[in-house]
Amino acid sequence: MSKYHHIIKYPSITEKNTNLRSDQNKFVFEVAMESTKADIKEAVEKLFGVDVVSVNTMVVKGKKKRMGRNVGYRPDWKKAIVKVKAGQDIAKFSDV
Repeated sequence: MSKYHHIIKYPSITEKNTNLRSDQNKFVFEVAMESTKADIKEAVEKLFGVDVVSVNTMVVKGKKKRMGRNVGYRPDWKKAIVKVKAGQDIAKFSDV
């Protein structure tokens, strides 16, 4: 199980992502940079017990941040949008 927890870091819960969940049955997760779509699909199916229809991924570039006169960047991260079969739901998201 720890392999799957390494792939799926945590769910992304924002107003936009909540609308995706209710309208299109899609869930958004932050995932490990080295994970593939097949890895993400397997992890979501094993961890949450749902059938995954599709997985879309994207790399979000880190924002520029300043600390006084020093300029740096936040790290890049990978986002996965997972569509599950109609009628199924991930219990962790239904509380939000």
